[in-house]
Amino acid sequence: MVKSELIERISERSGITLFKAEELVDLFFNTICQTLCDGARVEIRGFGAFSVKDYKSYIGRNPKTGEEVHVPAKSLPVWRTGTELRQRVDSGFQSR
Repeated sequence: MVKSELIERISERSGITLFKAEELVDLFFNTICQTLCDGARVEIRGFGAFSVKDYKSYIGRNPKTGEEVHVPAKSLPVWRTGTELRQRVDSGFQSR
């Protein structure tokens, strides 16, 4: 499923316009992004949690040339699936 399909499904199931559904989806994702940028964690009970993991800088190697390359420190978003979602997917959960 891509974002446009998600918007269509929300619009159909809730009876709101595509425009309102798109605003809702954008607001949801933008709020998660802003919260992660602020260094906080986002947990959706029964679904999973987003957080930010900090990685230190290190010296890597270019696999083609073997030359050493400095890789700078970075922060990346990580996702941990919730137990309930894992169990639903494993059992073949079907949406109503």
